[in-house]
Amino acid sequence: MTTLSTHPPRRIPGSDIRQVTAASTIGSVIEWYDYNLFAQASALVFPALFFPRFSSTAGTLASFATFAVAFAARPIGALIFGHLGDRLGRKKTLVVTLLMMGTSTFAIGVLPTYKEVGVLAPVLLVVLRVVQGIALGGEWGGAALMAVEHSGHRRRGLIGAWPQVGSPAGNLTAAGMMTLAIAISNSGFASWGWRIPFLASAILVLVGLFIRLKVSESPVFEAMKRAGSAAKNPIAEVFRHDKKRLLLATGSRIGVDVAYYTFAVYSLSYISRHLGLPKNVGLVALFVGAAVEFVTIPLFGRLSDAIGRRRVLAGGLGVLALWGLAFFPLLNTRSQWSIILAFAVALGAGHGMAWSVMGSFFPELFGTRVRYTGASFSFQLAGVIGGAPAPFIATLLTASHWGTAGIGAYLVIACALSLACVLALPETYKGNIDDNHQQATG
Repeated sequence: MTTLSTHPPRRIPGSDIRQVTAASTIGSVIEWYDYNLFAQASALVFPALFFPRFSSTAGTLASFATFAVAFAARPIGALIFGHLGDRLGRKKTLVVTLLMMGTSTFAIGVLPTYKEVGVLAPVLLVVLRVVQGIALGGEWGGAALMAVEHSGHRRRGLIGAWPQVGSPAGNLTAAGMMTLAIAISNSGFASWGWRIPFLASAILVLVGLFIRLKVSESPVFEAMKRAGSAAKNPIAEVFRHDKKRLLLATGSRIGVDVAYYTFAVYSLSYISRHLGLPKNVGLVALFVGAAVEFVTIPLFGRLSDAIGRRRVLAGGLGVLALWGLAFFPLLNTRSQWSIILAFAVALGAGHGMAWSVMGSFFPELFGTRVRYTGASFSFQLAGVIGGAPAPFIATLLTASHWGTAGIGAYLVIACALSLACVLALPETYKGNIDDNHQQATG
């Protein structure tokens, strides 16, 4: 086995750690803003603009299909950028993924609709969504690794939680921008107002790029490069030596994704189309839920440094499963306050608890030689299995005799599967990833 004990990582001052954490977090916010913006538009306006010839249900399904395409692209992006990140460095890949995401999101904002160019419009939408998926597939792993590989082991849960804040912060920003666009454009929202949040992403990308270019490369990666221990083929190595851990890590996230994309994506369509409430009712509730999660993620991340990653993740899965049974009954009251409560608990407590530890837990499961590839691929593959079909399945269950009670059962089953995988994985919070430089022999 190869070891790096003679080439210890360079430790950096606290001010530099804060700069790296800020860069990882801000970049993650921008990536998730772009990604969640598409999800919200898929629920609110894309069916009418890009799939107008379908019925209401079929148009919603077609729009969600376009949304789901990115999930298939995310594992591809994880393998591409994971390989580059394990071979060439974390920082370079993060610059590329940010530019890819920003360019594609801006382009969506200037796309012609079906009314203007016919079938070419949804085709272009799909292409740009694929680019978004590839970019996000590489982004998450790099941001998480840059944070945890710069930090000491006693605070990895807290430091690794900050890139995870990017998801609710991006969702918060996207929901806020979408709500603002509705307020500004009123009746013109469907014709031009929806474009405002997509075009505004260009400003965020420029800010994020400026910050990311100033941070240093991961000291753990630099130590590995100095020792000449970088994997020649990280993809082959992780599949050869870490297959079981890849599968278990993937399974541990499936229930979290099923719950999140049911709560944060499908429910927006359910509130506006099935309950007949104004679009901003769901967006306001999502905004509040994301705001609560923004606060709770670092708290749960810090808790994982004290009691372990598995306990926090298991607790989050339990809350998601139980609250999944209450979520849609609360929506069905048609009360704004009940709907806000549904989102606040689902995202702030359930998803926030489970999501908080993934930025540290997944990287800790793999050695430095294959950490970017292993953590990214397992994380993103779960999205294909759990997140991508969730809005579809929820739509079909609602239309069936099972109704929303079927969605609750679906969430319980998915979370139970993930809990079994979590219990089969080792606890990692006390380990030293500086010493975990290899998983391969020979």
